[in-house]
Formats: sequence, C-alpha cells, structure tokens
Amino acid sequence: MKRALDLARLGLGKVSPNPMVGSVIVHEGKIIGEGWHDKFGGPHAEVNAIRSISNPDILQQSTLYVTLEPCNHFGKTPPCTDLIIEKKINKVVIAIQDPNPLVSGKGIEKLQKAGIETTTGILANEALTLNKRFITNILEKRPYVILKWAQTEDGFLAPGLNSKKNEKQISNALSQQLVHTWRAHEDAIMVGYNTLLYDNPKLNVRLIDTHRQPTRITLDEKGIPASQHHFFDGSQNSFVFNYSKEESNGNQSYFQIAPNEAGINSLMSRLLKEGISSVIIEGGTRTLDKFIRIGLWDEARICTSPKILKSGIRAPIISINASKSFNLGDDLWKIIINSPIGT
Repeated sequence: MKRALDLARLGLGKVSPNPMVGSVIVHEGKIIGEGWHDKFGGPHAEVNAIRSISNPDILQQSTLYVTLEPCNHFGKTPPCTDLIIEKKINKVVIAIQDPNPLVSGKGIEKLQKAGIETTTGILANEALTLNKRFITNILEKRPYVILKWAQTEDGFLAPGLNSKKNEKQISNALSQQLVHTWRAHEDAIMVGYNTLLYDNPKLNVRLIDTHRQPTRITLDEKGIPASQHHFFDGSQNSFVFNYSKEESNGNQSYFQIAPNEAGINSLMSRLLKEGISSVIIEGGTRTLDKFIRIGLWDEARICTSPKILKSGIRAPIISINASKSFNLGDDLWKIIINSPIGT
C-alpha cells in the first residue's frame, strides 16, 4: 500500500478535482503491475495497473492494492469495479472508503457480491491526508484552503503599501522557488484587492516548469478599476468577487457575493462549483485575517525571515502550534494544520 500511495502522489496538481489514486497488483509476493490516475478524465489507477500486466491470466491469483475504494458508477470513465470483476482478481485491499455518496461503500459491496475478498483501512491516515483536498470538497462542500505568507523576524509582512517592490521581498530565493512549486499543486491563488492594487502580483508559476497555471482570485470590496494590472492581462483564468455585478468576458469572470461573512462562504461554494478544489491565499493581512477569524482555513504555511523591519504591515497571528517546521537557507517555515483530515 505504501507503494500505491507513492504512485498516487504523482497525480498532484494534475487530476483535480478528482482524487489522487495509486494501485499496485501483487502475485506470489511480487509486484507485477502498477498504475496511478495521471490526468483528469483519464483512466483510473486500477485500470492503468491492470493494463500494465503482460500476462492477464495470473490476475485470478493476484491481489490488487488501491488507495481509494474503486468506483462503481459511470463518470468520465467506466466503473473500475466492473473491470476488476471481469478480470476475476482474487482479492482487493483498499486504504479508505470513498467519501463521495455516489461511491461510498457501493464499490466494496459490488466486489464482495462478486465473490472478491476485500480488506479496508490499510494506511488509512496516510490515504486521508493524501486526498485532503478531495475529502474537504466532498464533506465541507468547499475548496481546501491554504494560507501562506512570509514575515520578518519581528512580525511584519512589508514596510507599507507604497513601499518599493524590492523592499517588500521578505523570503529568500529557495523559499520563492518552493512557493512556486506549491502554486503548481493547487487550483487557484487568492489575494486581497489592496495587494492586487499596490503589489501588482502576477500570481502565476514562473520558477518551475508546470503544465498549467492556477486561476487568479481577488475580492474587490471597493469597486476600484485596476485594468492595467497583471491580474487583468488575460494570460490565465481570473475571478473577481465583488458586491455589485455578475459577468464574464473571456477568461475574466465577475461573481457577485454579499458584503458579509455569508458572502465569504458563498465565495467558497462558487469556487467549488467552478471546479476549484484548492486555493492558496497569499495576502494581504486583511484578507488572511478574515479567513482566520471565521475559521475558514485548513492549513497555514508561514515563512519567517531573519530580516528586521521595526515597522510596517503586521503579519497575521495564528495561535495553533505548528505540526511541522523546516529551514530553507536562513528562512524558517512552519506548517500549521487546522483540519481533522488524516490526523
């Protein structure tokens, strides 16, 4: 199962909004086939694992390991349970049951009715953590929310809104590359409107190779036009949540929400409807504080640089202890988890 989990991770940033799934087939104690779900709309892990076997006759004496319950319904691909039954695989070992009501328990039941032995719960916590985005989408009906910021050792995000761009750079080059790797993993990046106006961020992946660019998101609480900014350059999908209009123009969309906490919840629901399964919120302080205050976040990734500013824009504060920390050069990163999934 550990190998199946490793394979599943190869789908990170490629299969959303589907879950990441890996599968391994074992015969007489040896791995004879393996596969993973490698792109949205493509064959599932079990199908790829079965197809990788040169002698399908031995499947009847083999065990299939899979990180998520095999599907039993038609979606973009046929049910995996049907193929497993057709190939007369002897036993299926499953990490976790699928939380999707279309599948949950039904795939296992179908396999058992066909006489296939099933076992569930192997490395379950690891499998839950792997698909924290998908599970949050299903159970919470919203995207998985990651807060991210860099702060100085004395707790500031930047000297001020009108400070020069080079003065606002807090983290080092290694941390910047890591952030771009993280951006490539998620569906969207969100910043507040002040950050958009004053920093003019590109909100894309530039420092690593990627097969896609994330959707850009902002919340315009002021109705101030900003058409000359990178956000509106048409290079990638961009969503503007606002209090007055609902319209689309090419890959630029405006979504109207209420100017209150309910509006933030409807923002999250709308993102999921638009196919956004995860979002990184990268600033500024008001936007980050808004999500922290209402508890609408799952994970925080905080970089602390040894730089000292003495004054400026204060960084948000989270009172939960970090579950993980590491250094990149002289930057200290802390990962804080605010989700029960996989814990």
